[in-house]
Amino acid sequence: MDMDFHRIKRLPPYVFAEVNEMKAQARAAGDDIIDLGMGNPDHPTPAHIVEKLVETVSDPRTHRYSQSRGIPGLRRAQAAYYERRFGVDIDPESETIVTLGSKEGFANLAQAITTPGDIIVAPNPSYPIHAYGFIIAGAAIRHLPVGGEHDFFDHLERAVKHSVPVPAALVLNYPSNPTAEVVDLAFYERIVDFCRARGIFVLSDLAYAEIYFDDQPPPSILQIPGAKEIAVEFTSLSKTYSMPGWRIGFASGNADLVRALARIKSYLDYGAFTPVQVAATAALNGPQDCVDDIRAVYKSRRDVLVKGLEAAGWPLPSPPATMFAWAPLPLPFHNLGSLEFSKLLLREAKVAVSPGIGFGEYGEGYVRIALVENEQRIRQAVRNIRRFLTSTDVESAMHRMQVS
Repeated sequence: MDMDFHRIKRLPPYVFAEVNEMKAQARAAGDDIIDLGMGNPDHPTPAHIVEKLVETVSDPRTHRYSQSRGIPGLRRAQAAYYERRFGVDIDPESETIVTLGSKEGFANLAQAITTPGDIIVAPNPSYPIHAYGFIIAGAAIRHLPVGGEHDFFDHLERAVKHSVPVPAALVLNYPSNPTAEVVDLAFYERIVDFCRARGIFVLSDLAYAEIYFDDQPPPSILQIPGAKEIAVEFTSLSKTYSMPGWRIGFASGNADLVRALARIKSYLDYGAFTPVQVAATAALNGPQDCVDDIRAVYKSRRDVLVKGLEAAGWPLPSPPATMFAWAPLPLPFHNLGSLEFSKLLLREAKVAVSPGIGFGEYGEGYVRIALVENEQRIRQAVRNIRRFLTSTDVESAMHRMQVS
């Protein structure tokens, strides 16, 4: 019997697995590993949201099947959020749907709209689901180099010009995971003009809409007139309200894309547990000072990390948004590559980070550092890294890894 399944063969080796295995082995041996690898929020979910969950779950009527599109009150709350935050009118009946986190929504929309052989333009480096959701669905990916040294629109024009057939969709992710790059409304205006003229859908991942550190909140592509003709936007409560395990997100915008996602989901799930959806409604409709508090925590951690690493001899750009720093490899270690450097940092400094190559080939030469430990632990990580940078001979350290 052939166990070499077609869709599994299309997936690459999981780059993060090597670091994760080393991390598990180190912890099993009793090492204190400071984990700045996975973007898993550590801040507690605000109390009023948890209280609403507890209140609702005590009602046995809420234990029945829910709705795959999301309960009406939650969809109305999402529409109200878009009006309040972006000045965008969203019809809660036809232009938004509740997803089991933005990742599930992204993958299922890819299944809904992809014809085998379609070309999808996806950023690189980027969160893996942006490309692999479509690869699983049978599409081919045209990678779009993104980051400070790349001209986005020059690469986009060339990607579309030299793709046959014309790409079916363009994926965007701002603020970006992993690079923390942000864009403005002028950027989205050019995107909408470009894609409307060519009949290309836009899938915008706005998961980090509320994790920003300056006076300019990240905009939505749906603020651009005409964007709803081609665009759908994914948002999430995971980072905004520190609710990653609750698995609540949304897809909002183009009614045809929302309808396609709803059709697929109707065959696959009954939606999130109703008490979770009721609590999510309380999050969106309730007091928002908790969002300010969470944002302030990440900003303070960012400052501790960036200032500490600069003093340690590892300067890196200060991220304007997200919960990540995108750090070029320290010069003496540049030739190692991001995976070997990450493994070396874990072994020698007891600090886990994510290798940039795990986010795509254009992520090589960088590591992603997540702000998911408290300031005391981040300071400890900085001290460990400083000792590592000042005392480590690259060749001897790599030799120790190879023989261990």
